[in-house]
Amino acid sequence: MDTAPERPLEGLLVVDLSQFLSGPYCSLRLSDLGARVIKIERAGQGDLSRQLYLSDTELGGDSTIFHAINRGKESLALNLKDPADLAALRILLGQADVMIQNFRPGVAERIGLGWEAVHALNPRLVMGSVSGYGTDGPWVGLPGQDLLAQARSGLMWLTGDAAQGPVPMGLAVGDMFAGVALSQGILAALVRRGIDGKGRHVETSLLEALVDLQFEVLTTWLNDGRRLPTRSQANSAHAYLGAPYGVYAASDGHLAIAMTPLDKLAELLELPGLAGLPSDAAFRQRDALKAMVAERVAQKTVADWLAILQPADIWCAEVLNWADLVEEAAFQRLDLLQTVTRDDGVSIETTCTPMTFDGIRPKGRLAAPRVGEHSNAIRKEFGL
Repeated sequence: MDTAPERPLEGLLVVDLSQFLSGPYCSLRLSDLGARVIKIERAGQGDLSRQLYLSDTELGGDSTIFHAINRGKESLALNLKDPADLAALRILLGQADVMIQNFRPGVAERIGLGWEAVHALNPRLVMGSVSGYGTDGPWVGLPGQDLLAQARSGLMWLTGDAAQGPVPMGLAVGDMFAGVALSQGILAALVRRGIDGKGRHVETSLLEALVDLQFEVLTTWLNDGRRLPTRSQANSAHAYLGAPYGVYAASDGHLAIAMTPLDKLAELLELPGLAGLPSDAAFRQRDALKAMVAERVAQKTVADWLAILQPADIWCAEVLNWADLVEEAAFQRLDLLQTVTRDDGVSIETTCTPMTFDGIRPKGRLAAPRVGEHSNAIRKEFGL
Protein backbone atom coordinates (compact mmCIF):
# COMPACT_ATOMS: atom_id res chain seq x y z
CA MET A 1 0.00 0.00 0.00
CA ASP A 2 1.31 3.46 -0.88
CA THR A 3 2.22 5.67 2.06
CA ALA A 4 1.79 9.42 2.04
CA PRO A 5 5.06 11.27 1.49
CA GLU A 6 6.54 13.21 4.37
CA ARG A 7 5.75 16.87 3.76
CA PRO A 8 8.65 19.25 4.39
CA LEU A 9 6.91 21.53 6.91
CA GLU A 10 5.50 18.80 9.16
CA GLY A 11 6.02 19.73 12.81
CA LEU A 12 5.65 23.49 12.28
CA LEU A 13 2.77 25.33 13.97
CA VAL A 14 1.21 28.30 12.15
CA VAL A 15 -1.29 30.59 13.89
CA ASP A 16 -3.26 32.46 11.23
CA LEU A 17 -5.17 35.56 12.31
CA SER A 18 -5.84 36.69 8.74
CA GLN A 19 -9.06 36.53 6.75
CA PHE A 20 -10.35 36.98 3.21
CA LEU A 21 -7.68 35.88 0.69
CA SER A 22 -4.09 37.13 0.92
CA GLY A 23 -3.14 35.87 4.38
CA PRO A 24 -5.22 32.67 4.18
CA TYR A 25 -3.67 31.89 0.78
CA CYS A 26 -0.24 32.13 2.40
CA SER A 27 -1.25 29.75 5.20
CA LEU A 28 -2.84 27.41 2.63
CA ARG A 29 0.54 27.11 0.89
CA LEU A 30 2.20 26.33 4.24
CA SER A 31 -0.54 23.85 5.14
CA ASP A 32 -0.17 22.05 1.80
CA LEU A 33 3.53 21.67 2.61
CA GLY A 34 2.76 20.01 5.93
CA ALA A 35 2.47 22.80 8.51
CA ARG A 36 -0.29 22.65 11.09
CA VAL A 37 -2.43 25.78 10.66
CA ILE A 38 -4.70 27.00 13.45
CA LYS A 39 -7.07 29.63 12.07
CA ILE A 40 -8.23 32.24 14.57
CA GLU A 41 -11.85 33.26 13.91
CA ARG A 42 -14.49 35.33 15.60
CA ALA A 43 -17.06 33.17 17.34
CA GLY A 44 -20.26 32.88 15.33
CA GLN A 45 -19.33 34.95 12.30
CA GLY A 46 -15.86 33.60 11.59
CA ASP A 47 -13.78 34.67 8.60
CA LEU A 48 -15.74 37.17 6.50
CA SER A 49 -14.94 35.15 3.38
CA ARG A 50 -17.31 32.45 4.64
CA GLN A 51 -20.02 34.71 3.22
CA LEU A 52 -18.06 35.99 0.19
CA TYR A 53 -20.00 34.21 -2.53
CA LEU A 54 -18.66 33.82 -6.04
CA SER A 55 -21.79 31.93 -7.09
CA ASP A 56 -25.03 30.77 -5.50
CA THR A 57 -23.35 27.54 -4.37
CA GLU A 58 -23.10 27.02 -0.62
CA LEU A 59 -21.34 24.08 0.99
CA GLY A 60 -22.04 23.33 4.62
CA GLY A 61 -23.14 26.92 5.25
CA ASP A 62 -20.04 28.52 3.75
CA SER A 63 -18.99 29.87 0.37
CA THR A 64 -16.92 27.87 -2.09
CA ILE A 65 -14.12 30.42 -1.84
CA PHE A 66 -13.80 29.84 1.91
CA HIS A 67 -13.59 26.11 1.35
CA ALA A 68 -11.04 26.52 -1.45
CA ILE A 69 -8.62 28.56 0.60
CA ASN A 70 -9.02 27.08 4.08
CA ARG A 71 -8.96 23.32 3.51
CA GLY A 72 -7.04 21.30 6.05
CA LYS A 73 -6.92 24.04 8.70
CA GLU A 74 -8.19 24.00 12.28
CA SER A 75 -10.50 26.71 13.65
CA LEU A 76 -10.14 28.30 17.08
CA ALA A 77 -12.90 30.81 17.87
CA LEU A 78 -11.72 33.80 19.94
CA ASN A 79 -12.95 37.30 20.75
CA LEU A 80 -9.84 39.47 20.65
CA LYS A 81 -11.71 42.23 22.52
CA ASP A 82 -12.02 39.83 25.47
CA PRO A 83 -8.90 40.02 27.68
CA ALA A 84 -9.19 36.33 28.54
CA ASP A 85 -9.30 35.26 24.90
CA LEU A 86 -6.45 37.63 24.03
CA ALA A 87 -4.41 36.10 26.83
CA ALA A 88 -5.19 32.62 25.49
CA LEU A 89 -3.97 33.67 22.06
CA ARG A 90 -0.72 34.96 23.54
CA ILE A 91 -0.18 31.58 25.21
CA LEU A 92 -0.69 29.90 21.84
CA LEU A 93 1.67 32.31 20.08
CA GLY A 94 4.29 31.53 22.69
CA GLN A 95 4.33 27.95 21.37
CA ALA A 96 3.98 28.70 17.65
CA ASP A 97 6.53 28.91 14.84
CA VAL A 98 4.67 31.34 12.58
CA MET A 99 2.00 34.00 13.01
CA ILE A 100 0.18 35.51 10.01
CA GLN A 101 -1.97 38.65 10.11
CA ASN A 102 -3.57 41.04 7.65
CA PHE A 103 -5.19 43.53 10.01
CA ARG A 104 -5.37 47.12 8.80
CA PRO A 105 -2.02 48.86 9.49
CA GLY A 106 -1.80 49.78 13.17
CA VAL A 107 -4.50 47.40 14.43
CA ALA A 108 -2.11 44.60 15.48
CA GLU A 109 -0.05 47.07 17.52
CA ARG A 110 -3.16 48.56 19.08
CA ILE A 111 -4.34 45.19 20.43
CA GLY A 112 -0.88 44.14 21.62
CA LEU A 113 -0.03 41.80 18.73
CA GLY A 114 2.47 43.96 16.85
CA TRP A 115 5.94 42.71 16.00
CA GLU A 116 7.72 44.04 19.07
CA ALA A 117 5.13 42.51 21.40
CA VAL A 118 5.06 39.04 19.82
CA HIS A 119 8.86 38.99 19.37
CA ALA A 120 9.27 39.68 23.07
CA LEU A 121 6.74 36.93 23.81
CA ASN A 122 8.40 34.37 21.52
CA PRO A 123 11.80 35.37 20.07
CA ARG A 124 11.73 32.39 17.67
CA LEU A 125 8.39 33.31 16.17
CA VAL A 126 8.32 34.31 12.49
CA MET A 127 5.59 36.90 11.90
CA GLY A 128 4.10 37.44 8.44
CA SER A 129 2.09 40.58 7.72
CA VAL A 130 0.29 41.61 4.53
CA SER A 131 -1.36 44.96 3.86
CA GLY A 132 -2.78 46.83 0.90
CA TYR A 133 -0.06 49.44 0.34
CA GLY A 134 2.50 49.10 3.14
CA THR A 135 2.48 50.41 6.69
CA ASP A 136 2.89 54.15 6.05
CA GLY A 137 2.60 56.70 3.26
CA PRO A 138 -0.35 58.48 1.62
CA TRP A 139 -2.21 55.29 0.71
CA VAL A 140 -1.90 53.51 4.06
CA GLY A 141 -5.48 54.26 5.11
CA LEU A 142 -7.09 53.27 1.81
CA PRO A 143 -8.96 49.96 1.45
CA GLY A 144 -6.48 47.17 0.67
CA GLN A 145 -8.80 45.39 -1.76
CA ASP A 146 -7.63 43.46 -4.82
CA LEU A 147 -9.52 45.32 -7.57
CA LEU A 148 -8.43 48.68 -6.18
CA ALA A 149 -4.83 47.52 -5.89
CA GLN A 150 -4.91 46.30 -9.50
CA ALA A 151 -6.17 49.74 -10.52
CA ARG A 152 -3.38 51.56 -8.69
CA SER A 153 -0.58 49.18 -9.72
CA GLY A 154 -0.64 49.75 -13.48
CA LEU A 155 -1.57 46.13 -14.17
CA MET A 156 -5.15 46.97 -15.09
CA TRP A 157 -4.05 49.78 -17.41
CA LEU A 158 -1.61 47.40 -19.14
CA THR A 159 -4.14 44.66 -19.88
CA GLY A 160 -6.49 44.37 -22.87
CA ASP A 161 -6.80 45.99 -26.28
CA ALA A 162 -6.06 49.70 -26.66
CA ALA A 163 -9.69 50.53 -27.44
CA GLN A 164 -11.05 48.68 -24.41
CA GLY A 165 -9.73 50.88 -21.64
CA PRO A 166 -8.31 49.27 -18.48
CA VAL A 167 -9.11 45.55 -18.10
CA PRO A 168 -8.96 43.89 -14.64
CA MET A 169 -7.64 40.36 -14.34
CA GLY A 170 -10.30 37.65 -14.04
CA LEU A 171 -9.24 36.70 -10.52
CA ALA A 172 -7.77 38.29 -7.40
CA VAL A 173 -4.14 38.26 -8.53
CA GLY A 174 -3.01 40.85 -5.99
CA ASP A 175 -4.27 38.79 -3.08
CA MET A 176 -2.85 35.56 -4.47
CA PHE A 177 0.59 36.89 -5.37
CA ALA A 178 0.86 38.72 -2.05
CA GLY A 179 0.12 35.39 -0.36
CA VAL A 180 2.79 33.68 -2.42
CA ALA A 181 5.34 36.42 -1.65
CA LEU A 182 4.54 36.21 2.06
CA SER A 183 4.92 32.43 2.09
CA GLN A 184 8.32 32.74 0.38
CA GLY A 185 9.45 35.31 2.92
CA ILE A 186 8.24 33.19 5.83
CA LEU A 187 10.04 30.13 4.51
CA ALA A 188 13.25 32.15 4.09
CA ALA A 189 12.91 33.47 7.66
CA LEU A 190 12.41 29.91 8.95
CA VAL A 191 15.56 28.78 7.16
CA ARG A 192 17.50 31.65 8.74
CA ARG A 193 15.98 30.86 12.13
CA GLY A 194 17.48 27.39 11.78
CA ILE A 195 20.88 29.09 11.58
CA ASP A 196 20.69 31.79 14.26
CA GLY A 197 17.59 30.82 16.27
CA LYS A 198 15.88 34.19 15.81
CA GLY A 199 12.43 34.97 14.47
CA ARG A 200 11.83 37.75 11.98
CA HIS A 201 9.03 39.96 10.75
CA VAL A 202 8.18 39.44 7.05
CA GLU A 203 6.00 42.09 5.42
CA THR A 204 4.48 42.53 1.97
CA SER A 205 1.47 44.19 0.39
CA LEU A 206 -0.87 43.80 -2.55
CA LEU A 207 0.82 46.73 -4.29
CA GLU A 208 4.32 45.32 -3.83
CA ALA A 209 3.25 41.93 -5.14
CA LEU A 210 1.58 43.46 -8.21
CA VAL A 211 4.60 45.64 -8.97
CA ASP A 212 6.85 42.59 -8.70
CA LEU A 213 4.51 40.70 -11.03
CA GLN A 214 5.25 43.36 -13.65
CA PHE A 215 9.04 43.31 -13.18
CA GLU A 216 9.74 42.45 -16.82
CA VAL A 217 7.75 45.25 -18.43
CA LEU A 218 8.52 47.78 -15.70
CA THR A 219 12.24 47.21 -16.20
CA THR A 220 11.78 47.87 -19.90
CA TRP A 221 9.87 51.09 -19.22
CA LEU A 222 12.36 52.32 -16.62
CA ASN A 223 15.27 51.84 -19.02
CA ASP A 224 13.58 52.91 -22.25
CA GLY A 225 13.22 56.60 -21.55
CA ARG A 226 10.08 55.91 -19.51
CA ARG A 227 8.02 55.79 -22.69
CA LEU A 228 4.67 54.18 -21.96
CA PRO A 229 3.91 51.25 -24.27
CA THR A 230 0.97 51.28 -26.64
CA ARG A 231 -1.32 48.27 -26.51
CA SER A 232 -2.45 46.63 -29.74
CA GLN A 233 -5.72 47.91 -31.15
CA ALA A 234 -6.95 44.29 -31.30
CA ASN A 235 -5.77 40.77 -30.43
CA SER A 236 -3.58 42.18 -27.66
CA ALA A 237 -1.70 39.94 -25.28
CA HIS A 238 1.49 41.85 -24.39
CA ALA A 239 2.03 45.58 -24.86
CA TYR A 240 5.72 45.18 -25.70
CA LEU A 241 5.52 42.27 -28.15
CA GLY A 242 4.87 42.60 -31.88
CA ALA A 243 2.72 40.66 -34.31
CA PRO A 244 1.51 37.98 -34.34
CA TYR A 245 1.62 37.67 -30.54
CA GLY A 246 -2.02 37.54 -29.42
CA VAL A 247 -5.31 35.67 -29.38
CA TYR A 248 -7.38 35.21 -32.56
CA ALA A 249 -10.95 34.06 -33.19
CA ALA A 250 -11.18 30.96 -35.38
CA SER A 251 -14.48 29.80 -36.88
CA ASP A 252 -15.30 27.73 -33.80
CA GLY A 253 -13.11 28.99 -30.96
CA HIS A 254 -9.94 30.92 -30.24
CA LEU A 255 -6.28 30.36 -31.04
CA ALA A 256 -3.32 31.86 -29.16
CA ILE A 257 -0.18 32.49 -31.23
CA ALA A 258 3.09 33.39 -29.49
CA MET A 259 6.43 34.62 -30.87
CA THR A 260 6.65 33.46 -34.50
CA PRO A 261 8.80 34.58 -37.49
CA LEU A 262 6.50 36.40 -39.88
CA ASP A 263 8.10 34.88 -42.99
CA LYS A 264 7.37 31.38 -41.69
CA LEU A 265 3.83 32.30 -40.73
CA ALA A 266 3.23 33.90 -44.16
CA GLU A 267 3.69 30.55 -45.89
CA LEU A 268 1.61 28.54 -43.43
CA LEU A 269 -1.27 31.02 -43.35
CA GLU A 270 -0.99 31.69 -47.08
CA LEU A 271 -0.56 35.39 -46.39
CA PRO A 272 2.15 36.78 -48.69
CA GLY A 273 1.73 40.19 -47.09
CA LEU A 274 3.59 38.90 -44.03
CA ALA A 275 6.70 37.94 -46.01
CA GLY A 276 9.83 40.00 -46.72
CA LEU A 277 9.11 42.74 -44.19
CA PRO A 278 11.78 44.81 -42.36
CA SER A 279 13.05 43.38 -39.08
CA ASP A 280 11.11 45.93 -37.01
CA ALA A 281 7.82 45.48 -38.88
CA ALA A 282 6.38 43.06 -36.30
CA PHE A 283 6.20 45.95 -33.86
CA ARG A 284 6.03 49.03 -36.09
CA GLN A 285 3.20 47.61 -38.20
CA ARG A 286 1.71 45.52 -35.42
CA ASP A 287 -1.95 46.49 -35.75
CA ALA A 288 -2.08 46.09 -39.52
CA LEU A 289 -0.32 42.71 -39.43
CA LYS A 290 -2.53 41.43 -36.63
CA ALA A 291 -5.60 42.44 -38.61
CA MET A 292 -4.36 40.35 -41.55
CA VAL A 293 -3.73 37.34 -39.30
CA ALA A 294 -7.11 37.73 -37.61
CA GLU A 295 -8.99 37.77 -40.91
CA ARG A 296 -7.22 34.61 -42.07
CA VAL A 297 -7.53 32.67 -38.80
CA ALA A 298 -11.29 33.28 -38.78
CA GLN A 299 -11.64 31.22 -41.95
CA LYS A 300 -10.80 27.83 -40.40
CA THR A 301 -11.46 25.89 -37.20
CA VAL A 302 -9.03 25.73 -34.30
CA ALA A 303 -8.35 22.07 -35.10
CA ASP A 304 -7.57 22.95 -38.71
CA TRP A 305 -5.02 25.54 -37.67
CA LEU A 306 -3.41 23.33 -35.04
CA ALA A 307 -2.98 20.62 -37.68
CA ILE A 308 -1.16 23.13 -39.89
CA LEU A 309 0.84 25.12 -37.35
CA GLN A 310 1.94 22.65 -34.68
CA PRO A 311 3.80 20.25 -37.04
CA ALA A 312 5.71 23.31 -38.30
CA ASP A 313 6.76 24.13 -34.71
CA ILE A 314 4.69 27.30 -34.53
CA TRP A 315 4.05 28.21 -30.90
CA CYS A 316 0.27 28.15 -30.66
CA ALA A 317 -2.50 26.75 -28.48
CA GLU A 318 -6.26 26.43 -28.34
CA VAL A 319 -7.91 28.68 -25.75
CA LEU A 320 -9.61 26.27 -23.34
CA ASN A 321 -12.31 26.85 -20.77
CA TRP A 322 -12.30 24.84 -17.54
CA ALA A 323 -14.68 22.19 -18.88
CA ASP A 324 -12.32 21.60 -21.80
CA LEU A 325 -9.19 21.69 -19.65
CA VAL A 326 -10.19 18.99 -17.15
CA GLU A 327 -10.91 16.57 -20.01
CA GLU A 328 -7.43 16.94 -21.46
CA ALA A 329 -5.08 13.99 -20.89
CA ALA A 330 -2.22 16.41 -20.13
CA PHE A 331 -4.21 17.96 -17.29
CA GLN A 332 -5.34 14.60 -15.93
CA ARG A 333 -1.75 13.35 -15.97
CA LEU A 334 -0.76 16.09 -13.52
CA ASP A 335 -3.31 14.86 -10.94
CA LEU A 336 -4.10 18.39 -9.74
CA LEU A 337 -7.55 17.76 -8.22
CA GLN A 338 -8.53 16.22 -4.90
CA THR A 339 -11.63 15.67 -2.79
CA VAL A 340 -11.61 16.79 0.84
CA THR A 341 -14.30 15.92 3.37
CA ARG A 342 -15.64 16.84 6.80
CA ASP A 343 -17.42 14.78 9.43
CA ASP A 344 -20.72 16.60 8.85
CA GLY A 345 -20.95 15.16 5.34
CA VAL A 346 -19.45 18.12 3.45
CA SER A 347 -17.40 16.93 0.47
CA ILE A 348 -15.46 19.38 -1.70
CA GLU A 349 -13.65 18.82 -4.98
CA THR A 350 -10.79 21.28 -5.20
CA THR A 351 -7.21 21.74 -6.35
CA CYS A 352 -4.00 20.56 -4.69
CA THR A 353 -0.56 22.00 -4.16
CA PRO A 354 1.14 22.89 -7.49
CA MET A 355 4.36 21.02 -6.68
CA THR A 356 5.60 17.49 -6.08
CA PHE A 357 8.22 16.04 -3.75
CA ASP A 358 10.21 13.06 -4.98
CA GLY A 359 7.64 12.76 -7.72
CA ILE A 360 4.65 12.65 -5.37
CA ARG A 361 2.06 15.42 -5.05
CA PRO A 362 0.98 15.91 -1.40
CA LYS A 363 -2.77 15.75 -0.87
CA GLY A 364 -4.93 16.44 2.16
CA ARG A 365 -8.09 14.80 3.35
CA LEU A 366 -9.83 17.45 5.41
CA ALA A 367 -12.17 20.17 4.21
CA ALA A 368 -12.27 23.67 5.70
CA PRO A 369 -13.41 23.73 9.34
CA ARG A 370 -16.61 24.99 10.89
CA VAL A 371 -16.23 28.14 13.00
CA GLY A 372 -14.57 27.11 16.27
CA GLU A 373 -14.70 23.43 15.34
CA HIS A 374 -11.41 22.70 17.13
CA SER A 375 -11.62 25.27 19.95
CA ASN A 376 -12.06 22.85 22.84
CA ALA A 377 -9.36 20.47 21.65
CA ILE A 378 -6.86 23.28 21.01
CA ARG A 379 -7.53 24.91 24.37
CA LYS A 380 -6.93 21.61 26.13
CA GLU A 381 -3.79 20.78 24.13
CA PHE A 382 -2.08 24.14 24.62
CA GLY A 383 -3.41 25.01 28.07
CA LEU A 384 -5.34 28.08 26.92
